[in-house]
Amino acid sequence: MEIFFNRLEQQLKSQLPFVVYRKPNTINVKTILQKDDALHITKHFEESGFVFSPFDDRKNSVLFPLESSEVLSIDGVVSKTVDISRKPIISAQVGTHKASKEHHINLVKKGVEAIKNDQFLKVVVSRQEAVTLQNKNPISIFKNLLANYASAFVYCWYHPKVGLWLGATPETLLKIEGRQFSIMALAGTQNYNGTREVIWKDKELQEQQFVTDFILDNIKSTVENIKVSELETVKAGNLLHLRTQIKGTLNLQTLKFEALLRSLHPTPAVCGLPKVAAKEFILKNEDYNREFYTGFLGELNFETDLKPRTGKRNIENRAYTLKRKSTQLYVNLRCVQIKDDKAFIYVGGGITETSAPESEWEETVSKSMVIKKVL
Repeated sequence: MEIFFNRLEQQLKSQLPFVVYRKPNTINVKTILQKDDALHITKHFEESGFVFSPFDDRKNSVLFPLESSEVLSIDGVVSKTVDISRKPIISAQVGTHKASKEHHINLVKKGVEAIKNDQFLKVVVSRQEAVTLQNKNPISIFKNLLANYASAFVYCWYHPKVGLWLGATPETLLKIEGRQFSIMALAGTQNYNGTREVIWKDKELQEQQFVTDFILDNIKSTVENIKVSELETVKAGNLLHLRTQIKGTLNLQTLKFEALLRSLHPTPAVCGLPKVAAKEFILKNEDYNREFYTGFLGELNFETDLKPRTGKRNIENRAYTLKRKSTQLYVNLRCVQIKDDKAFIYVGGGITETSAPESEWEETVSKSMVIKKVL
């Protein structure tokens, strides 16, 4: 285990690209170490590697190609759990905090007004918060994320020509295993206070339904045998969310993966509905560049082994292993970008006609604690 993390430290010190990550509810930690500092871009998502894509899909998606990288993994990383019930000790300027609150509340009000004027049904507005780091070692922060967010996709991503990002996201964009397709609709937020038995307001229920309906509408020409789970409340760190699981089988005759991906991203959970109008509002009115926040990241076109079933009919095939492609992508939420001794935390929330600006601000404060408490 020490050798594994020493390799990461060495890669970072050498200013070479890498990503280290753990998928939700697993113990395997994997790293992809690019052998040079070249900046690889994927346009059509046909290559094999780890992809990191921005919110604005007109901008480039970065790829760590498997053919140019070394892949290592270990199981069972255990680190000291941080007490995430306590307030984090992080320095930030009070005046900046007040200005950020005022701007965000005004932004929410502007979004609600636009909805009432029929510009769109929902919009997701966000903000960036800069804090001074106490712990400046990203590998150490990554270990804290591992220890505290077992049900999240936890990662640390670095490229010297792009930047350094970490996160613990609760949201899957999509998963494809051979022909098997799955995706989740995740929306609505409450603080976790010891129980998942909570009452959800109409605002959160409506917000979640928007996401579910959007997904179903965009996959109906490509995915068959669609099954939609019951609506459930799930815990992610110190927060609760509403989630619906959607599964089906890909129709390979109609599947165009790039088109499917671009139709789904960005979802109403991170952008709004209708997508084009909501995105235009976000780019015009948010006072910063989201960059990779609310983009997506993960394994693209990995090859996995599928062993044949045992049985009389398969006796001759038992010695062979079938290959199939696997893609597992996650929405980049609950994330932080590190620059020198500063951490830039990104948080946001969905706005509907009934949104209360002060409550929306408090929701972003709760979401920021996911990262702040492990820095």
